Amino acid sequence: MRILLTLALSISLVFAAELPVSAPEQLGFSRERLQRINTLMREHVAAGDMAGASGLVARNGKIVFRENWGEMRADSIVRMYSMTKAVTGVAAMILYEEGKFSLTDPVSKYMPEFSDMRVAHESKDSAGKRIYYTTPVEHPILVRDLFRHTTGFDYSGPMDETGEIAYKKLDMVGGAPLASFDLAEAVRRLATAPLHEEPGTSWRYGYSIDILGRLVEVCSGKTLDQFFEERIFRPLGMKDTAFFLPEEKWSRLATLYTPKKGGGVERSTSPAQERFKKKPALLLGGAGLVSTMDDYTRFVMMLVNEGQLDGVRILGRKTVELMRADHLGDLNRGSLTDGYGFGLTFAVNLGPGKSATIGSEGEYYWGGAAGTSFWIDPKEHMIGVFLVQILPSQGVSARDQFKRMAYQALVD
Repeated sequence: MRILLTLALSISLVFAAELPVSAPEQLGFSRERLQRINTLMREHVAAGDMAGASGLVARNGKIVFRENWGEMRADSIVRMYSMTKAVTGVAAMILYEEGKFSLTDPVSKYMPEFSDMRVAHESKDSAGKRIYYTTPVEHPILVRDLFRHTTGFDYSGPMDETGEIAYKKLDMVGGAPLASFDLAEAVRRLATAPLHEEPGTSWRYGYSIDILGRLVEVCSGKTLDQFFEERIFRPLGMKDTAFFLPEEKWSRLATLYTPKKGGGVERSTSPAQERFKKKPALLLGGAGLVSTMDDYTRFVMMLVNEGQLDGVRILGRKTVELMRADHLGDLNRGSLTDGYGFGLTFAVNLGPGKSATIGSEGEYYWGGAAGTSFWIDPKEHMIGVFLVQILPSQGVSARDQFKRMAYQALVD
């Protein structure tokens, strides 16, 4: 019986890798308008703006557009960077559904190292000299603050009382991708640093989701990679998504590029070019995964289907609804894109008239540092995934153009 069950699971995962396809016209798209995407992306490759990219659009659970341009292949494995955050958010919400924590719980209930946090301040004395000091927080960091980036943490840290960058002495500047310590130690170090501002007052992008990843470990009793594999990747048939690649998959890892002065791109000399070929000590829930178009599309399809895919339920419908709601309200939105709020690890469109972007109110999205992105539109039951490998990706317009051109092809 055990052999039969194992065989049945293996067969189900094989079938899970096949994503359903439909003619664009059957799902309300103009085939001719979708081809505008191909024209533009080929122009980008020909001009040297990017070496390659992939794009996928689906509606009602079926793919209507999927293409690869330049050197990107259908099975290329890419560095997802901050698109890891959505996976960590889903992992945490699995535990939320099981009663392991509440969103309004203090984080210190699960990680006592956050019990005595302080806020950084700076001012000038009577002689005009800049001085730095800290004060105790008035309110604790709540679990919801981890999801919505309102903890007061970022990726660089404020000045500490000595006038030094707080995270530098902790070896935690810039995401700590080469750290030699594990997630528990990273979180312990962060808890010794002051916050930029009072928790729950302002959106500030940074380590919040990595701390959320540690919450997953504490509440589940498993390492982050184990929990992802057992509760998300394996059930969804995401066979190429992980924190590192075994040697047999190295040839599929996409080349990472960097912008050249004067235009174009060149092969990056960043350690990230090779770093994902061995298991890292620090499992970054905010930036550590590699994945493929097929794998990440399955993850996104699960979300647009309100928590389930192919008969496998990861989250309940109301949980997904909670995740895609705006949780910022009137809080300071910091550097968040105009017209967007923020849910539980996603930016949320407050309406096309407010965001000045094509789309729907309630559409939610996020992206990664190398130019990857995804969006989910519950009203249209539509998703998009775009993969490219350019770091840093500031000024790379292709992902925004891809989303715009996918929406302009929707005619019914």
